[in-house]
Amino acid sequence: MLILSLCAMAVFTLTYGQVVLSFDRLVNVFLSPLTDHIATQIIVDLRLPRLLTAIVAGAALGVSGVLMQALFRNPMADAWSLGLLAGGQMGVALIITAAAFAGPAAIAFLTAFKGFGLITGAIIGVALFAIAMTTLSRRVNNITLLVIGLMLGFTVQGLVSIIMHFSNRVGGRVFSGWNDGTFASTEFTDLNVMVLPILVGLVIAAISAKGLNSLLLGETYARSMGTDVRRLRWLTLGSVVLLVAPVTAYCGPITFVGLIVPHFARAIAGSSQILKVIPLAALCGALLTVTADAIVHLPWQQHFLHLNAVLALVGAPVVITLLLFSSSVRDKS
Repeated sequence: MLILSLCAMAVFTLTYGQVVLSFDRLVNVFLSPLTDHIATQIIVDLRLPRLLTAIVAGAALGVSGVLMQALFRNPMADAWSLGLLAGGQMGVALIITAAAFAGPAAIAFLTAFKGFGLITGAIIGVALFAIAMTTLSRRVNNITLLVIGLMLGFTVQGLVSIIMHFSNRVGGRVFSGWNDGTFASTEFTDLNVMVLPILVGLVIAAISAKGLNSLLLGETYARSMGTDVRRLRWLTLGSVVLLVAPVTAYCGPITFVGLIVPHFARAIAGSSQILKVIPLAALCGALLTVTADAIVHLPWQQHFLHLNAVLALVGAPVVITLLLFSSSVRDKS
């Protein structure tokens, strides 16, 4: 059902938007692209890269949420709540401000969003904050860790405002466009770069699944089962960074997906076993992001609707419901 729903949303995304295309024209684009230049340009150049990016990003963030909630044994853990996305924002803001001082050529480079500057900034920021939160998790309890993660997010928002104050107008627009979160800024060449580390992250996640299952019952139990907890922790952390950083770099800070998708996946699986939950989390994440992106790109008269706003309308009520009605979530968080 998840696969069928995702296919249906994919067809809807490719056919419906500011320009509505019939299903026949969609099929014709893939069978005879040269016969309908307008439809081919709309689908191949604009909608298809956006759709594939949404699928890849949603799957990666969904799986990263499963790993983080298992690693920290906290059902409210994800890249946003623990400050990893804030690290990406900080890294990108520093890169953009540095480019503003470097001159017009660097700004033109960033405006085109073709270079590895923003990508590098986001990846370094996510990785550093992930290492910091993993180290801190061994010293504080779950509630304190979540509060620290949220406070880091707010602190970074203030720091980013100060940093961007020293940038220029073009740099500010570049950061604002990236910070809103979107799947529409990627091309097929970007997808090639984006997918590779995510695939590596998924492989590491599968390798770590058995150890994470034992870690869910506590570090003492995991060690008694022969698990090298320290190695498992850093291996999982590396997987999370490989999953989250490319998505953040190319699409901006996408919120709530990694937080709520693992709960849906575990409910569908009827189990908390990581290897069973991972493919379901990937499908649920992809379906959520594709649906949210389809809503954003409906033919609205005014375009003030952003991707994270739609995700928040879904994610926030889910989190509140979990906190109010799920005793396991309340006890662990």
